[in-house]
Amino acid sequence: MIKFDAELVLGVQKDDTSAFDALYWKYHQAVYRNIVKLVKDPIVAEDILQEVFVKLWQKRHSIDVSKSVAGWLFVISFNLSINYTKKRLREQTLYHRVFNESQGFDEDFKEYERQHQLLETAIGQLSQQKKKVITLCKLEGKTYEEAARELNISRHTVKEYLSSAMVNLNDYMHKNSTNKSLVVIITAFIIVGRM
Repeated sequence: MIKFDAELVLGVQKDDTSAFDALYWKYHQAVYRNIVKLVKDPIVAEDILQEVFVKLWQKRHSIDVSKSVAGWLFVISFNLSINYTKKRLREQTLYHRVFNESQGFDEDFKEYERQHQLLETAIGQLSQQKKKVITLCKLEGKTYEEAARELNISRHTVKEYLSSAMVNLNDYMHKNSTNKSLVVIITAFIIVGRM
């Protein structure tokens, strides 16, 4: 799967629009679901989704083919969603109120970014198989059966890898984070729809 994605990214880097279309159709639904969770507005989520894939095309030459394009799409969609949320917050209040509240919001956002980076580090320490299972089942939303077929392993093995990976991620986050309440939120987010 990762190899196939790398081939598609290489195609996109060579201006192959069919490779771009293949990546879009493979990931657009999962990316859209993650955006909706953050912005809570389906119409805005569609706009951000389009922006994610515009950025994929614009930045195609700088994408590292050795890394997960699914992860890249998630990070871009996360950043655009947070930027939208911050902008909306500022537009809905008076300047002085925005100034006072954004101080706390910016601090919360910075802490969330630190926790997100911690999560990325935790995922980076997983075995290749566990990373693949997390990507298939959490980002792409595939069932255990679909992931098992793609990885040529049993459904039970997929379930075991996923369960073990989630325990590893949760343990790492709890051991390395100072903000335990945010760890719970981030861990819940990955359980429902992350890589």
